[in-house]
Amino acid sequence: METPYQNHINKADFDHVYEPAEDSFLLIDALEKDLEYLKAKNPTFCLEVGSGSGVVVSAFGMAFPQTFCISTDINLKACVMSKQTAAYNKVLLDACNMDLASSFINKKFDVIIFNPPYVVTESEECGGTDITASWAGGAKGREVTDRLLEMIPKKLADNGVFYLLLIRENIPDEVIQIMSNYGYKCETVIKRQVRNEHQLVLKFYM
Repeated sequence: METPYQNHINKADFDHVYEPAEDSFLLIDALEKDLEYLKAKNPTFCLEVGSGSGVVVSAFGMAFPQTFCISTDINLKACVMSKQTAAYNKVLLDACNMDLASSFINKKFDVIIFNPPYVVTESEECGGTDITASWAGGAKGREVTDRLLEMIPKKLADNGVFYLLLIRENIPDEVIQIMSNYGYKCETVIKRQVRNEHQLVLKFYM
């Protein structure tokens, strides 16, 4: 998979939108590692929740030009930047300013991707609509993630796949158990230590 061009982005824009970092590129690496699996699925619809700059969903769209990509972000500036990143890389993308995936039709998406706000913070720091929404994760760094987990059985197609990036502090085993209770199997696609963070990408499917 190619890394999307980002030359259109002004450095000052990253005062308002999460700048692509090691976690963003680990998620792209995970999708690349799973490329043959994804090609076999021939996805029609892909959703990235919390797209930030749009580099991840654009990388997916570049690899799957026949797939219609949708992104969401609670930060309006992130939606604008995602749309620009996709257009710059010739990816068909509809960017929606919304909380997680709350407004979408059920069982629509063949692929859902989420790089959540995973930093452990006070609960009061969650719920912003600016750049803090990209990192403030509340208790266990999981308050936003756990809300999306509840939506996955409703939004993911029956044969769909959900990619989720976590760090060790998020207690991934608990997430795996939550998803197991919904009937999902899990695989660790990739993991990497970045400075003081142990990052991993999990894949959930029926």
